[in-house]
Amino acid sequence: MLIGSIRPVETREIAVEGDSLAELHKKLTAQTPAGWELAEAPVRMTKGTVAVTAVGKFVRRDGAREIEADDMAALRAKVPAGWQLTNVRQI
Repeated sequence: MLIGSIRPVETREIAVEGDSLAELHKKLTAQTPAGWELAEAPVRMTKGTVAVTAVGKFVRRDGAREIEADDMAALRAKVPAGWQLTNVRQI
């Protein structure tokens, strides 16, 4: 018997603007939804100004659950659309 851990695969993007990297980080941190993590935030400078912008990409990390199956093919078949298999263990 195999037990697989699965979690939702969902992303969100939030654009912020500020005068420094610290300000961008603070704004993105303040907008991080519960159960989500900031995965990346590429920064761009605006021509002719001191302003910087970033688009923060957040990934969902909550909602994990377990599924069971007799073999790997059956386990993969049980992974719902929009979810990913993150870990497999044998009991």
